[in-house]
Amino acid sequence: MTKTPSHKIRLGLTTATIWDNNGFYSVDMSRSYKDANGTWQNTTSFAHADLLNLAKCAERAEIWIAKQTNANT
Repeated sequence: MTKTPSHKIRLGLTTATIWDNNGFYSVDMSRSYKDANGTWQNTTSFAHADLLNLAKCAERAEIWIAKQTNANT
């Protein structure tokens, strides 16, 4: 069985996927792109143009996780 993410944050082609492991949260960052065949793929490699969206996704992920943590205390 595949576990589903707790939350996803998307800005442009950049995505932060948040996972909950019994109250310990982790975040995967990725960027979508189309390959030579026109099929959508994901990568964890980022270009200079992706960095601002990457930083904003990370900040929004941190805010979302903090809200979850505060709600459970």
